[in-house]
Amino acid sequence: MINKQKRRRIMSLVYCIRIRQKGKHLTFEEREELEAMVNQNNGLAKKNKISQRKMAERMGVSPATLSRELKRGKVVLRDTEWRDVISYSAIKAQDDYDMKASAKGPHLKIGKNKQLVKNIEKYIVEENYSPYATIERLKDDPSYQETPISVRTLYNYINQELLLNVTKKDLPRKGKSSRRKYTRVTKRIKDVNAKRIDDRPQEANDRSELGHWEMDCVESGRGKGKACLLVLVERKSRKTLIFKLRSQTQKEVQLRIDQYEKKLGIKKFREVFKSITVDNGSEFLDWKNLEQSSVSKRAVLRTQIYYCHPYHSWERGMNEQVNGHIRRFVPKGCAIAKYSTKEILEIQEWLNTYPRKVLNGKSANEVIKEELGKCA
Repeated sequence: MINKQKRRRIMSLVYCIRIRQKGKHLTFEEREELEAMVNQNNGLAKKNKISQRKMAERMGVSPATLSRELKRGKVVLRDTEWRDVISYSAIKAQDDYDMKASAKGPHLKIGKNKQLVKNIEKYIVEENYSPYATIERLKDDPSYQETPISVRTLYNYINQELLLNVTKKDLPRKGKSSRRKYTRVTKRIKDVNAKRIDDRPQEANDRSELGHWEMDCVESGRGKGKACLLVLVERKSRKTLIFKLRSQTQKEVQLRIDQYEKKLGIKKFREVFKSITVDNGSEFLDWKNLEQSSVSKRAVLRTQIYYCHPYHSWERGMNEQVNGHIRRFVPKGCAIAKYSTKEILEIQEWLNTYPRKVLNGKSANEVIKEELGKCA
């Protein structure tokens, strides 16, 4: 129990906003201050209660850190009317902290390497990197070479909440999701001359050469406008191109492809885009104009369009994966129209410089550079 004199001293400090040194943990005295603050808050009317955000400010920690601390010391008490009241115990929180600190012991590989911790936090929290991509980026860094850790070890640190500013919520995927079940359908697109994915060249299927792409659209939220993103992913290198469209229509898709052909020239475009695989969305159904060059005065094909089977999104697996990465910057339900061209290009650059496990830690740009070097 806290005596009255100590309680008065504590409450005189409660309303001071503290500036805390980054990485410094709460002391037992600070936990006692927090306990006093929570107990006082429980006695206030709902409209007068202090928010957790305000508490965090006064303790000099982030709202997320305070939330974890309250959970650490959570206790259920009974008031005078025999009702359950959720409160906080400094002793319980300190015991939990001490137990976890002692459990780290000599087995915590990261030890006192504060620079490595800082770099890990930077890549995961600020750069939106996965633990794998973070380790790949840090392999040449002196802080990592001093204390090398595996991807599995880093995941363990995060799951056990051993890193102060990194939690599972900061990871791109919070856990394995169950595979969606699909029902095979026999529906066909009406144009019998359109090419199916079964007709796609073997080089596209086995990713043995550059130039074979997947194309899809990322939509705005319902009621948030017609703007969308046209996303193209090269199958071998995972190189990504993103174009902002005013609407998800055949006209807009055609316009962006035509503009890019004019930028590259017909010869270069045919080398870069040997084939494009799309779904059966209405915006992609005009395959004849998508294949036909808009630059050449003669009837010249610039690419080959192939259609997936209906409801077989896994046939464009790279598109689905990249769209998931894009959603980290452009959440579902948002209005894409509010994103500037500069912001879209920054997302594109992030995707093309991101280290990928499937590429043995290389980025799409690095793979493209290697492949072009072989041809030189």
